[in-house]
Amino acid sequence: MKVLKFEGNLFSNQEGYKKAVEIITNQVKKDTLAIVIPSNQPTEESLISIAALAVQKNATYPDLLSSLETEYLDFARVLIPVQEQSSVLSFLKQRFNEIDNLYKGISLLGESPESAIESIRCYGSILSSYLLAACIKSEGVKSAWVDAREYLVFDNSQKIKLLNSPATAKNLSTIKFENGLEAIILPGAIAKSMTQSNVHLGKGGADISASVISTLLDASVLEIWTLSTGMMTADPTLVNNARTIKQINYEEAMELSHFEATIFYPPAMELILKKGLPIHIKSIASPELDGTTISNEEVHSEEIIKGISNLTNISLVNVEGSGMIGVPGFSKKMFSSLNDAGINIILITQGASEHSICVGVNHNNSSLALKTLSDTFKDEISTGIIKPILLEEDLSILGLVGDKMKSHPGISGRMFSALGRNGINIRAIAQGSNERNISTVIKTAERRKALNVLHEAFFENTKKELNLFIIGTGNVGKKLIRQISLQANKIEAIQRLKINITGLCNSRKMIISEKGISSTEWESILEKADKANPTAFVQSMTSMNLRNSVMIDMTANASIPELYELALKKSMSVVACNKIAASSKYDVYKSLKEMAVSYNCKFLFETNVGAALPIIGTLNDLTRSGDKINKIDAVLSGTLNFVFNNYDTSRTFAKVVKQAQDEGYTEPDPRLDLSGMDVMRKIMILVRESGIKLEMDDIACNSFLPASCMNGSVEDFYKELEVHEKHFASLYEDANKNNAKLKFVASYKDGKASVGLQHIQGESEMYHLYGKDNIVLFNTERYSDQPLVVKGAGAGAEVTASGVFADILRSINN
Repeated sequence: MKVLKFEGNLFSNQEGYKKAVEIITNQVKKDTLAIVIPSNQPTEESLISIAALAVQKNATYPDLLSSLETEYLDFARVLIPVQEQSSVLSFLKQRFNEIDNLYKGISLLGESPESAIESIRCYGSILSSYLLAACIKSEGVKSAWVDAREYLVFDNSQKIKLLNSPATAKNLSTIKFENGLEAIILPGAIAKSMTQSNVHLGKGGADISASVISTLLDASVLEIWTLSTGMMTADPTLVNNARTIKQINYEEAMELSHFEATIFYPPAMELILKKGLPIHIKSIASPELDGTTISNEEVHSEEIIKGISNLTNISLVNVEGSGMIGVPGFSKKMFSSLNDAGINIILITQGASEHSICVGVNHNNSSLALKTLSDTFKDEISTGIIKPILLEEDLSILGLVGDKMKSHPGISGRMFSALGRNGINIRAIAQGSNERNISTVIKTAERRKALNVLHEAFFENTKKELNLFIIGTGNVGKKLIRQISLQANKIEAIQRLKINITGLCNSRKMIISEKGISSTEWESILEKADKANPTAFVQSMTSMNLRNSVMIDMTANASIPELYELALKKSMSVVACNKIAASSKYDVYKSLKEMAVSYNCKFLFETNVGAALPIIGTLNDLTRSGDKINKIDAVLSGTLNFVFNNYDTSRTFAKVVKQAQDEGYTEPDPRLDLSGMDVMRKIMILVRESGIKLEMDDIACNSFLPASCMNGSVEDFYKELEVHEKHFASLYEDANKNNAKLKFVASYKDGKASVGLQHIQGESEMYHLYGKDNIVLFNTERYSDQPLVVKGAGAGAEVTASGVFADILRSINN
């Protein structure tokens, strides 16, 4: 024999009844069934709210009750064949008459005694269960509706309602599956007291009913039919990748159920635990799925963590002071006062110093807890040995649950590291001696992010998600998005990393979508989006607080780096193609670097020097491993290298520069490249990354451009280049006479940096540098005889985008 208990809200509409009938008619082919049906929430809420109106003598309450009665009668007329409706309609009308009489009584009294409310609440499950019983019977199942109040006996003389096992067992023993009886249907959460008054078992009452019936009728299994697919590894409304737990033991299930009471009520599980009866959590929508099995059967699984629980609406009350240290009975005084005030303590944490005790309570009790403890310790507070009681609100508890944690060291470390890397601050920690649950208290605003972070950390089959917020969709930005589109599936398959383009912003439009923006249709989507506001864009990014978020600056805009701090302080990494931040005042550069370390995220700007060439990365590896940079020589401008590699006086210098601009090697204003300013920024970044403080004013710039070229518009610039063609030709000819090539070289040695045009002889590594190539030569303590050389394409939208892409992937590898 099986016991089936259905989720009450299934019976708030006709389709729910039909689905339950389908499940039951299939189940009854294999086993005899005892079926427990709770009240649906809308009905129970209506019954209670109408009772309140009756007490107030509100003239509308009879009409509201009549509407509820009509709803049930209509259900019966649709669900039950016409020839079988008469007895069902009669039963329903009788029950509503009884409810009406109760309402009339409390209306006359002008108050609602607890016994009357208990009786009224009982009708919710009576109506649902009887209607379902009639539906099953009409399908040819030999079944009977049984009033649970005739069998379940509870002692309600105290605050809690306790099962009278002998009386209940005696009553239930009279139920016999004889004469072809296949199923009995009982209303859940209702019983009789020792004095024969109605008892409603309250929260989780139907689970208690099902547990009692299962254990005392010696059922083979208890099946809980819910609207979910079973117990989940995390709340599926907050964690998209949450999955069904296939098997779990009773203790683990109770830990999770304390936070997921909609699945199964923990006190109800205690009855099952003593009996050793397996519980199956099944899906109403997908009955064919296995769901979750709860039993003490040994489960062979590599997963250490079974699930992540979460509970919101928590407040922390902190008692702190030297007057607590070594004082016997202090804790007793504190907890007794809270108990006397009727405040349930959810979590307790105390340091070994005994200097403070922190308790977690439900938000609804927080003000009362604060007042109670302030009154209890008013003398200690007035003398200063106890500090004023502190209250912190808007908190949530997250807990890792799993029996195997006690035999696997390092779980707490993994948990705290994962949260820390994502900038989630832990307010309190608690763990029982059984090591089955590690609980942390965090800000509720960070709950979704924290749940997803922990789910990624402990359920390895789940893909990590990387949320990209891209500012700048120009030439390089477009290339980046295209590369992401082409590589996304491969990265997801190999690295198990799902890349979401969550936000896009250019100079005109911006859009943010948590579901992601298509990497193939983004241009048309962005065109229809809101007006651009970079500050609002970054503020939205930080307020969404998605895990693994990365801000990507693909602009040359001086105002965007001012927003980096907002992201870094939320532990969101910043990837900058924009050189302005790393080449700004040293204190700004240093502050951003330190901020990234402090908030456990990354500030990456590999493409600031040499596009995708691993120049900054190589330099960082050298210095982190203890090497010292003695000298740097570099050709760092792909633009200037392209120009001087292609200029041979057969075409004017102006035409070669224009070609470079047309092919995308220069900034919109080529003077930024040709003036040497860009190279100065790059050598300064390299020197800073070597650990040396350097400002732009410290760099000597030997410019080859006549001063007049720097005036006026870009069009004026090209005219001036033509005017000074003889100057450029003479530069070329001088180098040619010396069998040298012109290269714009950046150098650093002995604390001094400079940039300028040089004649490079054939024996130099820089001589054989073609097209848009860059080269950097590092002379270090370890590379003293022969420099370490990094060489390759140092300009172009495609390679620059690939460098940014590489930084994005580095940002996830903390």
